[in-house]
Amino acid sequence: VQLQASGGGSVQPGGSLQLSCAASGFSLSHYAIGWFRQAPGKGREWVSCISDTDSTTYYSRSVKGRFTISRDNAKKTVTLQMIGLRPEDTAVYYCASARRPYGSRSPAEYAYWGQGTLVTVSS
Repeated sequence: VQLQASGGGSVQPGGSLQLSCAASGFSLSHYAIGWFRQAPGKGREWVSCISDTDSTTYYSRSVKGRFTISRDNAKKTVTLQMIGLRPEDTAVYYCASARRPYGSRSPAEYAYWGQGTLVTVSS
């Protein structure tokens, strides 16, 4: 079972990035997938999640309206489209597979984690 996050990079404030979470070794369609982020010196923060079967989406207040999560079960990927990026979005972003069908805000409810991809927003 493996998840791999990719797509991070450096952008200026107001810029956009698209992160991808690719799954191998298991059927992505059977799991809700969440995105978390961790800024330097801070704890892991829940960002968004998408349910397994009906693709219900959830967002933290800090990213709602700017980030969009989606999934393509045929391609075994979950995408996090980020627009209007701010310096406070700078963090390592992780994707993870949830234990529950609609995901959770708690990292403890996620079983498998990708290695993380760095997003830097700076002028």
